[in-house]
Amino acid sequence: MDQELYDEFGNYIGPELDSDDDNFDDDDNQEEDAEYVERDDDEADMDQDDTDDVGDMQVVLHEDKKYYPTAEEVYGPDVETIVQEEDTQPLTEPIITPIQKKKFSMAEQDLPDTSYDMEFLADLMDTPELIRNVAICGHLHHGKTSFVDCLIEQTHPEIEGGYDRDMRYTDILFTEQERGVSIKSTPVTLVLPDTKNKSFLINIFDTPGHVNFSDEVTAAYRLSDGVVVFVDAAEGVMLNTERLIKHALQERLALTLCINKIDRLILELKLPPADAYFKLRHIIDEVNAIISMYAEDETSQTVSPVLGNVCFASSYYRFCFTLKSFAHIYADSFGGINEKKFAERLWGDVYFNSKTRKFSKKPSHSTSQRSFVEFILEPLYKIFAQVVGDVDECLPRVCDELGVHLTKEEQKLNIRPLLRLVCRRFFGDFTGFVDMCVEHISSPVSNARSKVEHAYTGPLTSELAEEMCLCSADGPLVIHTTKLYPTQDGTSFHVFGRVMNGTLHSNQEVRILGENYTLQDEEDSRFGQVGRLWISEARYKVEVNRVSAGNWILMEGIDQPVVKTSTITDMTPHEEVYIFRPLKFNTGSVMKIAVEPVNPSELPKMLDGLRKVNKSYPLLTTKVEESGEHIVLGTGELYLDCVMHDLRKMYSEIDLPTVDKNLLSAVKDSIVQGFQWATREGPLCDEPIRNVKFKILDATIAGEPIHRGGGQIIPTARRVAYSAFLMATPRMMEPYCFVEVMAPADCVSAVYTVLAKRRGHVTQDAPVPGSPLYTIKAFLPAIDSFGFETDLRTHTQGQAFCLSVFHHWQIVPGDPLDKSIVIRPLEPQPATHLAREFMIKTRRRKGLSEDVSINKFFDDPMLLELAKQDVLLNYPM
Repeated sequence: MDQELYDEFGNYIGPELDSDDDNFDDDDNQEEDAEYVERDDDEADMDQDDTDDVGDMQVVLHEDKKYYPTAEEVYGPDVETIVQEEDTQPLTEPIITPIQKKKFSMAEQDLPDTSYDMEFLADLMDTPELIRNVAICGHLHHGKTSFVDCLIEQTHPEIEGGYDRDMRYTDILFTEQERGVSIKSTPVTLVLPDTKNKSFLINIFDTPGHVNFSDEVTAAYRLSDGVVVFVDAAEGVMLNTERLIKHALQERLALTLCINKIDRLILELKLPPADAYFKLRHIIDEVNAIISMYAEDETSQTVSPVLGNVCFASSYYRFCFTLKSFAHIYADSFGGINEKKFAERLWGDVYFNSKTRKFSKKPSHSTSQRSFVEFILEPLYKIFAQVVGDVDECLPRVCDELGVHLTKEEQKLNIRPLLRLVCRRFFGDFTGFVDMCVEHISSPVSNARSKVEHAYTGPLTSELAEEMCLCSADGPLVIHTTKLYPTQDGTSFHVFGRVMNGTLHSNQEVRILGENYTLQDEEDSRFGQVGRLWISEARYKVEVNRVSAGNWILMEGIDQPVVKTSTITDMTPHEEVYIFRPLKFNTGSVMKIAVEPVNPSELPKMLDGLRKVNKSYPLLTTKVEESGEHIVLGTGELYLDCVMHDLRKMYSEIDLPTVDKNLLSAVKDSIVQGFQWATREGPLCDEPIRNVKFKILDATIAGEPIHRGGGQIIPTARRVAYSAFLMATPRMMEPYCFVEVMAPADCVSAVYTVLAKRRGHVTQDAPVPGSPLYTIKAFLPAIDSFGFETDLRTHTQGQAFCLSVFHHWQIVPGDPLDKSIVIRPLEPQPATHLAREFMIKTRRRKGLSEDVSINKFFDDPMLLELAKQDVLLNYPM
């Protein structure tokens, strides 16, 4: 065959051949006569002129025939060949679509330089006596995240927020940064020194302050041994502060207090030092009153600066101190001072006599100041006054006295960043905070027994429980997980938990027990392999090969079987294992919205997104109504807004008296199922039934088992419950929120007006001590709370701020079955018509018939009996 008639790829390039030419063979004949030969070592001497290379295949030429392998032969039997007559792909769509990486959080950083060695951190992890697991909690905007920023700046010299802004280092989600509010609890592990320069491993959970996200706080509490409650010095104890303290006491956690933003007393409220002291003491008294109210026993320790479990801080100006750490500053400056005894005299009604150089409980003269005012507040006020006052003349002299050295460039900074710099260098590291955590929050070893007694569902006398109470690194592996964190692209999750006992290694085979696991029903149990292990540092992770008891750990590869919480054990056979009890929340998911994709074909995507978002939020509940409607339940409007954002963008990318008691016992389960069905989906609106008691008065059960199966009993029990409910003057209930509004005095009347328009009623209004603000507490129907905050801000020119949380259920006024009420669209209804309006509009939305008829729940004999009774009652003989 003439090689010049074919190009290098085997394509014919010679003169055109007529189809009738005898030398031209069709494709079928070519395939029959061609011979495909694989090249091997025995044919290495084949004449190179007789072969052409096509990719990785060898094509052998025989006479004038050429063989072309099919796509299936080249790429395998699973390849599908599609032939289209025209191009159906639009011009706007690229032929090969580039892979887009989704990002919903800050890009993970490389390991930064730290003030400690990572090897030293790993060594501390093996010493649980030097570990403290701490949750930082408090009301919204009381400075928790900014406080963690201070600790990050202290330990990470390269990572600084600058002198005029906050990093919000633990707000890693873009939604958190855009909203300026923490949404997720974020763990950070740091090595921090105390006043004696002894290093401790402090595991810190930065939790959200918004009441809607209190489920995140609950997840953090379960893994912690103690909490630091943050209170704004100006605002004082707020709505969520009380709830968090109560919840911490219920979880048996050690309580400490940080009064933050004390700079506001100086710069904003402009209180004299003596008044500032009374303001601080009032906050501590409020916290102690809450502790005494909710403490389970009378031995609960109160908080007091003298005890050392109260610290004072300013997150913005980067300083924190306790009485002990401030006494340490005096000891370093003057020497010869007993720090411990001096610190004990820096709080309360204690006065210093400058003549006798002694402390007493009575003032030596009328102008004597309490020791806290004289030795702490007045120096602090003077620092602020000197920096804010005359920078050019006084600042160099003041800095020399304080031992603070500033460069010429630093002296040219604006007032606030300059004041932040001076305070940070004068007070130094946050050693007082570390002292407080070390002395008043137990180590994982010391608190292990309390943790196991509270959270473990198994018998405490078992060998495994005894091992966990010792928090031993050499015992059987037990891990309790409470959180799942999505990867940066939102495709999978990392599981976060606490090693309660034993040691976990990377790539270890484990057994994962879900919340529904019991010894009788082991269905919720899976086997899996842990991938990589990390120590979480918010915006970066430190990979480790193993982690021992008492530590927090982030795990890869086992997120599939975990929904909310889980118990993880090793594969070695030992005695019966029980799970840790599911989280007990201090609020409920009462806000409900229905979701459905705009494009019905994207329903599978939405379902997958619902499964993922259910993992991400501890208190989120998703379910399918009988009508097929997909429901999402959350704690509030902001909570559901964040859930819907994640669902759309992150996870799915879319928009009876007794007969025979034995016979009745035989159908008990079916009756219970029918009852649960009826109470879960009531007859008025397909909603749960509340505050209703059902009593079985009579039952006639068929003797033959075939006539009393579940298929007959369950629907019957449901109909009976429905008819009984409808004949007992049913009423509708709605969730009510407890609302706390903070506003200036001149805006109180506007707050009343907005609440009145939304069926809200005020329970209390009182001025905030030491500030020009008023606190208004009220109850507001949840259905009228949507848009309440916007309306409130509009009427008060943005001066009022509110937070709401579910409080109770309350009966809606009116009779929902009153057919004389006519509901007209877009018209406000009087109070007595609300129940009817709610029922009709809810049924319309769910596609149900507009009215409820009791007749469909009765059979004909029962209807005749009711009619007969009605005649006898209305027409007596």
